[in-house]
Order: sequence, then structure tokens, then C-alpha cells
Amino acid sequence: MGHRLSKIYTRTGDNGTTGLGGGLRVDKDHTRIEAFGTVDELNSVIAVVLACELPDAVRTVLIAVQNDLFDLGSELAQPDKQLIPADYVTRLETTLDRFNEALPPLKEFILPGGGMAAAQCHVARTVCRRAERRVVTLSKNEAVNNESLHYLNRLSDLLFVLARVLARASAGEVLWQPGKNRSV
Repeated sequence: MGHRLSKIYTRTGDNGTTGLGGGLRVDKDHTRIEAFGTVDELNSVIAVVLACELPDAVRTVLIAVQNDLFDLGSELAQPDKQLIPADYVTRLETTLDRFNEALPPLKEFILPGGGMAAAQCHVARTVCRRAERRVVTLSKNEAVNNESLHYLNRLSDLLFVLARVLARASAGEVLWQPGKNRSV
């Protein structure tokens, strides 16, 4: 297991730079830092979902996702490192299909909501989409593992399906009603 932090502050970042794996220093607003910083944010948002009351099957999936996201963040923090294999994506697809199979087909758009856990899962989905955009931006200038992009794309789909599962177990899905309350 790599380095252990015994001292949390180092002062090496006081000049607006931070270290990547391998020792390279970059500005704190570098696209690579934005990418893995947003993945870290996503992991924290999933922790908020996990703080809610959840079915055991959903909890198990989200804990596995948190570990995957640590792998992804580590991969992004270490240029030329690949830690996200294709089987991570396959696992997400299998999980997504399993949860989606029990849901009725969507006939309308749904709004974020449907109880606290579902709403938090929707927040996680939107942060996941932002993480995906940050990794796409990074990939325009630097090499990025394609499986990482596939993983984030599939994860946002899974989070959408899990939000539906959680809403249906709680307050119910909130359907979009076009034009409603425009006079308010």
C-alpha cells in the first residue's frame, strides 16, 4: 500500500501547484486536477447517498462504486497509469440491467426527487456527468484510458436507474409536466 500520510499539510502547494503521481508538479487548476478532483467530489456525493436509508443491494453497489472511483482518481493522478479495466464497465452494465429490469419503462421524463435518497442519487448522477466532461476535456490534450470514459458514462446511467429504484421505494417518481405552473 503506497505512501501513508502522517502529516496532512506539507506547504508544497502554497504556491498554487500540486503533485501528481510520479512527482510532476502542475497548477491546481490543471485539467488533470479538475478531472480527478471532480471524481473525488463524486465519491463524496455518493457517500451522502450512502448516509441515507437504502436497500442492501443498492448499498452494496454504491460501496463497490466508491472503491472503483478511488481507482479512477488514482489513475487520473498518475499519467500513463491504467487502473480501470473493461470488466469494471461490464460489471456496471450487468448491475444496471439487473436493476432496470424490475422498473417499468419510462414514458415521460422524470424530475430529480422522489425522496431524500433518490434526490441525492440524482445529485450524484449530475456530478458524475460533470466528471465525465472533465475527463473528456483532459483527453483532448493528454492520453486518457478510454475505459475510464466508458466507466463514467455507464455510471451516470446506473445512478439514474438507482435514483428511480430509490424513488419508487419512497415517495414515488416525480414526472415532468411540461408547461405546468407557468402562470405562477
